Order: sequence, then C-alpha cells, then structure tokens
Amino acid sequence: MDPRTGCTLTRYADVRAALAAPACHVPAARPGAPYTLDWFRGLVSRFSAPQDHPARRAAGLAALAPLDPDELRAEAARRTADALDRAGGRLDVASALARRVPVGVLAGRLGLADAATAVDAVATIAAAYQAGADAAAAWRADGAVTVLVALAPPAPPEALANRLGLLVQACDATAGLIGAGARHLLPPAADLPPAAGEVTGFGRPAGDTEELLHEVLRLDPPVRGTRRTTTGAVHIGGVDVPAGTPLLLRFDSANRDPEVFPEPDSFTPGRPTPALTFGAGPRGCPGQRHALALATGVLDVLRERCRLAPGVPAYEPHPLLRVPTRLEVIPL
Repeated sequence: MDPRTGCTLTRYADVRAALAAPACHVPAARPGAPYTLDWFRGLVSRFSAPQDHPARRAAGLAALAPLDPDELRAEAARRTADALDRAGGRLDVASALARRVPVGVLAGRLGLADAATAVDAVATIAAAYQAGADAAAAWRADGAVTVLVALAPPAPPEALANRLGLLVQACDATAGLIGAGARHLLPPAADLPPAAGEVTGFGRPAGDTEELLHEVLRLDPPVRGTRRTTTGAVHIGGVDVPAGTPLLLRFDSANRDPEVFPEPDSFTPGRPTPALTFGAGPRGCPGQRHALALATGVLDVLRERCRLAPGVPAYEPHPLLRVPTRLEVIPL
C-alpha cells in the first residue's frame, strides 16, 4: 500500500479497530499565539498528541461532571417551546434551534457570561475548526476565540481551552443530530403533499426520543467520518498498513455494515450494537450523554408540537459533516 494515497475504512470492525489502535493517531495541531484559533486548536484534546491527550481530556470531563443530562434535556425543551411560542406559521429548525438551543444551554451551564453572544462565537469557530479552513474563516475564528475567552470564567490555558472546546465540539455535531432527528422522527404536515424528491424519513416511529436517536445516529449520522494517521505499521482488515498512511474512517458506512446490523437500511430501534458516530476507544466523544440530552430536549418538543414541512433539506458543504442549512417545521 502506498502511504501517499491513504486508506478508507468502511467495515464496522475495521473502523472500530482503527479507533482503538495506539498507532492510529489524530493529526496533532501546532500551538499558536494566545487566544487565536491556532492557540485553541493546539490545546484542545481533540487535536492533541497522545502524550497530551489524557490530561486535556480529563479537563473537559471535569467541566462536564457537574452537568446533569436530565437538566440539560429539560432546559433545551423549555427553550424550544419558547421559540415555538414566538414562531409564526413556520419555524426553521436550522437557524432557530439546531445550534442556538444546545450551545446556548451548554454555554450557560459552563459559566459563560453571555450565552447568546457565545453561540455566535462558537458557530464562527466551528466553521474553521477542522484543518484546511480558508484564511477568511480562520481570521473570523481568531476574533471569535477572543470573544469566547472573555466570556468564560478565568482558568489556566489548558482547562480554559478544553472547557470552551466542549462548546465547539457540540455545535455542528448536535445541530446535525437535531436536523436528522427532525427529518426522521416528525410526522409530515397532513395537509401538504411532499415535494418532488423529498426524503420522507423512516415512518415516524413512536417511543422515547433518546432511544430513537440512537438509531438515527446509525442511519443518518451528523458526523460521517473522522481522520487518523498511522505512526507505525498496523494490520487492519487483513491488510498491512505502513506508517505514515492517512486513514479515513467512514462512520456512515460502518454503521450500515450488514455483518453487524441485519437489514442495515431499516429503522430498527434497540439494536444491541452501538453505532460508531460518537467514536470509540480513548478518543470517544466525552460529551455523548450531554449531546444526546440536548438534542432530545429539542426533539421532544418538536415531536409533540410540530409537523415537518415539505421540501428537500439543504446541507452545508462539508465532506464529513451533515448539518442542514434550512429545515422547516409547522407548529400545530
């Protein structure tokens, strides 16, 4: 195998093995000047080298520890209900709820002075968070990091960056989950025919929202994959992969592996094997329970009070994220 061309992993067992393999590393970010995007990326656990990752992950977990997922779910539901009370004939989930509610709730609980301002700053940073952002997006993110730091309680740099990193990690991924949940769990507007080409979801199943979201995460993951680089030779899927090989781990394909998920294209809540959308191994998402609680709170209210407006959702252009730019619901 030529390390320059890289390797894409699509089988469930192979993706899980790569997530756990010590020789498969997240590409580490270089540190930068204080309170810039590079400073932020250089300190968060998400882009840390293996020797730095445990302490930085622990800092994020310490910030999450006092947060009760049930309380997050209840507050997200309250804010969603307030937004619906103010809405007219339609509400755009993408602009009004998907980022604003979960990030706003989380920012307040993490002690930021102005949660509304924090939401906009977090979204700006998230747009440039992954490597390869264009210069204009990175420049805007530099300013947003400064704003976010000013809103946060004072703390040592690693603790501060990883507290704020929870907000950025939750921003687009949770927005994508809320969008997918709305599309697949809300009933269509009965008096409106579906638009041409509309994807109508998986039959509007009944049941607890959070339990249903586990299956939404499998079938329509907001995070489609992640990247690793081998630092030593590894054997995955019957193939010897040399050191220095870029890996693309496809969660969307692994979550539909028929060897693991019978009838992989069917919506079947309660499957015994978890989807890989939140990752696995030492770098699995530390805020999985909290993100699910926030998304569930939003969708609890939408399922009770809304119908899905007809139309084909539009999504932001990103190779590994599926976040809607517009997704309308009609309040009852």
